Amino acid sequence: MEETELPLALGAEPRFCPACGKPVSEQELEGDHRPRLVCPEGHVTWRNPRLVVGTLPVRGGRVFLARRAIEPGAGLWSYPGGFLELGESAQEGARRETEEETRLRIEVGRLIGVYSRPRVGIVTLIYEATVVGGEPLPAAETSEVRDFGPDQIPWAELAFTTAESALRDWLVTQPGHEPRYRPDLVIRGDDPG
Repeated sequence: MEETELPLALGAEPRFCPACGKPVSEQELEGDHRPRLVCPEGHVTWRNPRLVVGTLPVRGGRVFLARRAIEPGAGLWSYPGGFLELGESAQEGARRETEEETRLRIEVGRLIGVYSRPRVGIVTLIYEATVVGGEPLPAAETSEVRDFGPDQIPWAELAFTTAESALRDWLVTQPGHEPRYRPDLVIRGDDPG
C-alpha cells in the first residue's frame, strides 16, 4: 500500500452512497486535504477508523489472556476484545467482549491506554478490569483462557502490538515493576491489532 492510500479496514471501498444509492467517486473537496467518496447529490461517504475495545482482566495481581481461535492472530495470545457496537459505551463493549471471549465476569476499571493502528483503520481502547466471577473458559473465538503473573507474560506469542503495548503500560502500574527501555520493541505499523 502506498503511503497516500487510505486503509481498507472494512473490506472493499463502498461503490454506492448509503444516503441515496447513487455511485460514489473520489473527489477532492474544496479546502480538504484528501480525496473523499462523494455521490452526484453531494453526499460524502466518510472513511473513519473502527473502534476496538478490550480489557486486561486481573485477579490477585495476575492478568487473564485469551488464545485466539480465529484470524487474525489465530493461536496467539491477546486481551479479550473486539469491535464496539452501536448503542453501547466503550466500557460496556469492553465488558461484553471480555465476558463473551473468556466467560469471566468483570468490572471495568481505569483506561490503560488508547492505541492507534492507522494503516488498518483501527483505534483500540484497553481498560483494566477486576474479575468478580465466572470461570476462565474459552468460547467461540478463543481456544484457551489463562492467567499470567507479570513475569510469565508470553511476549513472543502475542497476537498484536496493541496487546504488547497495553500489557507494558499495565505492568508499569504494578508493584515492583518499573518502566524499562526496550531496544527490541518494534512497533509494527501494519499489524491488525
